[in-house]
Amino acid sequence: MTAMPGPEARRVPARHRWIPRQHGAWAMLLLPVLLGIAASRPSPWHLALAGTALAAYLASASLQAWFRAGRPPAYRAPILAYGAVFAGLGLLLAMAFPVLLLTLAVIVPTAVIVLGGARPGTRRDLANSLAQVVQALALVPASAVVSGAFEPERVLAYTLVAAGYLFGTVLVVRSVLRERGNEQLAMLSVAFHLALVAIAAVTIPLPYAALAAGLTARAVALPMLQRRRAPGSRPMRPIQVGIVEIVASTAVAVVSFLAPI
Repeated sequence: MTAMPGPEARRVPARHRWIPRQHGAWAMLLLPVLLGIAASRPSPWHLALAGTALAAYLASASLQAWFRAGRPPAYRAPILAYGAVFAGLGLLLAMAFPVLLLTLAVIVPTAVIVLGGARPGTRRDLANSLAQVVQALALVPASAVVSGAFEPERVLAYTLVAAGYLFGTVLVVRSVLRERGNEQLAMLSVAFHLALVAIAAVTIPLPYAALAAGLTARAVALPMLQRRRAPGSRPMRPIQVGIVEIVASTAVAVVSFLAPI
């Protein structure tokens, strides 16, 4: 029997059942595809890959919301619509590039973590967010595969760049929003970014070290700004943090194209 939606589910506007309220997710979803292009070359197939990734993300977000809300019927339409688009585009890509099926070794176990953590009355925890990052990272080699110019060393390098940014973003955003006031998490975020600066300075072109330094500055500044604003009536909102991450991810993409690894 399908559970009846709770009060929280009934309060969700219809548009939010179709478009998740995760403002920084759009840029972070596109970034791995762009870094895969930077590691290879552009191809019309990238449009199909981006469409598949977008449909997969929207279907996953709808499924998670459906589980958390007690499986109300209102979420079935977006789940079916996005799932159908994902299945169609995914099948097209798999037929053209069978090697992409190897990404299932990453996608399936992380999907179990993501959907398994979507229980009624819960929010996304750290493990859930990190699992979604791992899913997104599979797009870097996938993007290089569909380009027809797969170079393993370059693909690995750009995948690590994407990993550094995306894992760091999870720490920053959680320290500002879901776990604001968690000093240990904020310190871990800053330490992680400082490590990125050091690694970038000795392994890849210097523009990446400068980029990592800028990302570190935002990892320091955002929690500090939130601590100053939160006690009053104007704490930083998700859309504001999302805009910062859109700018940050754009900077990562620009550097990746202008300073090839």
